[in-house]
Amino acid sequence: MSAEPSEPSSIIDFEKAGGLVTAIAQDDESGEVLMVAFMNEESLRRSLESGEVVYWSRSRKKFWHKGEESGNVQKLKGIYVDCDGDALVLRVEQVGGAACHTGRRNCFFRRIDRGRVEQVGIQVFDPDEVYKK
Repeated sequence: MSAEPSEPSSIIDFEKAGGLVTAIAQDDESGEVLMVAFMNEESLRRSLESGEVVYWSRSRKKFWHKGEESGNVQKLKGIYVDCDGDALVLRVEQVGGAACHTGRRNCFFRRIDRGRVEQVGIQVFDPDEVYKK
């Protein structure tokens, strides 16, 4: 049973968390979880229009077009909304191989095993070379 298509804003609850929803970026081919960030209604609109993911940076309080500095953009392949309407899974093609600002493939590069932290992520680039400030 399928419902009539509706506008994204009609099923996404941006008000529950002060205008933001959690956005989980997942590799469209492998299913690997790449990163977690936040979106507001405008960043979602920009993402849908451009076909590349735009987040809202809570720390910088501005829009963040993923890959604008590094070139490692996320091409939007699909968006899934959870049952409460307050979290999104973004199926993406990760251009350049790295989703994390640390230069790793994904942001989940530390594993806790038996109370110890282990580095497990794949280093794709050196952030000091890419983010020259």
